[in-house]
Amino acid sequence: MKIVTRFAPSPTGYLHIGGARTALYNWLFAHHHQKYGDGGKFLLRIEDTDRARSNNDAVTAILDGMKWLGLEWEGEAISQFDRVDIHRAAVEKLLANGNAYKCYCSSEELTQMRKAARTEGLSRMYDGRWRNRDQSDAPKGVSPVIRLKAPMAGDTSISDIVQGDVNVANEQMDDMVLLRADGTPTYMLAVVVDDHDMGVTHVIRGDDHLTNAFRQTQLYQALGWDTPTFAHIPLIHGSDGAKMSKRHGALGVNAYRDQGFLPAALRNYLLRLGWSHGDEEIISTDQAIEWFDLSSVGRSPAKFDFAKLTNLNGHYIRNSDNQDLRNLVIGVLHTKLDGKLAEATSDRLKMGMDELKDRAKTVIELSENAHFYAQIRPLKMNEKALSLMDTSSLSHLARVRQKLSDLVNWQAEEIENMVKEIAEAAELKLGNIAQPLRAALTGTTMSPSIFGIMAILGRNETLGRLDDAIATDTRP
Repeated sequence: MKIVTRFAPSPTGYLHIGGARTALYNWLFAHHHQKYGDGGKFLLRIEDTDRARSNNDAVTAILDGMKWLGLEWEGEAISQFDRVDIHRAAVEKLLANGNAYKCYCSSEELTQMRKAARTEGLSRMYDGRWRNRDQSDAPKGVSPVIRLKAPMAGDTSISDIVQGDVNVANEQMDDMVLLRADGTPTYMLAVVVDDHDMGVTHVIRGDDHLTNAFRQTQLYQALGWDTPTFAHIPLIHGSDGAKMSKRHGALGVNAYRDQGFLPAALRNYLLRLGWSHGDEEIISTDQAIEWFDLSSVGRSPAKFDFAKLTNLNGHYIRNSDNQDLRNLVIGVLHTKLDGKLAEATSDRLKMGMDELKDRAKTVIELSENAHFYAQIRPLKMNEKALSLMDTSSLSHLARVRQKLSDLVNWQAEEIENMVKEIAEAAELKLGNIAQPLRAALTGTTMSPSIFGIMAILGRNETLGRLDDAIATDTRP
């Protein structure tokens, strides 16, 4: 059987981290069967029937987030709103076969029913008064809602891949509304009709939808359609076990991108939030596609750990292609420096990336560490760097500058040996000269090997930056 999965977000905001994990699981399950089974397909549907809350900016954010994560879908993204006439046609079918009916209850009547049901401790909030009532009793000028004529006895059962076999007594469920009085379909109706028409075989989603699955199963049965296989995944909690919130990292995918996380790292981390393959922590996309199976999804909520994600991202940065990182860093620096980058920025980053990426956990951190390679003279020093520019340090820098101008072999090792000779002659530790040198050439007190940096900057830039520091005399 060809597996068909779907991700169906509502366009009311960004693609949040829980939705991204749901999309990833659907994508992996389809691609696993595409490569190792009888075929698989991953589809995207935008559930935009709630016109008051849906907006185009949210649709764009969701599509961009999916593409950034590398979760491409087959065909065009389907708009649920565009299928409203098809949803209504399904209701007409239910009315014709006696599995739905028109209900003319007023809002006041429904409020009274709910109060009475709560007083009596009943699960059903609607008493079914129009279920078998003659339509000739319908009040004039009142548009009805259409309700499902659900079974009143027995159980509705679901065999869920993650949750196991789950049953609910039918007497606990109302005759749900399928079409509102204005003719718009409800979520329950639209989801079932769309999943059926899209050929969805597996509905993989958060376990907050588990109760919906029972009502949807009843609707599938009323329409005479096969019910898809359900897999309801436990939600993500914060590291303290509480419901996920912004303080835990419940941000949009775009926020993680802007904070310098790599899509491969975020995919790896989200994969492991509720799914495991032995003790494996670092899992490539190819491995994930090969290994992924819903039977390995746990039943307990996963805990989101921002520090763990950051450390994992550092691993991916260290193992990323230097050219890819260079492009990302140049993009960040271009924004930060208003497009005013040194002409040699790209070449400097190419030579210095190996050392830079070993010290960074995010692209933003990597860009900050690489900032001095992109700056145009004269450099602006931070406070700590400025504090090193005292009379003694400036004197040492002048001596280093003089010796460097005569250095024939401009290599890191030769530069270091020369600076060591100056330090020994002055009876100083190497750091007493290397630190002011770092401050003058990078504007900071933290960087990779200053001698390697000097080799990358080249003779003219190094001497020019030293001249700037010495001539300006920026002592506080």
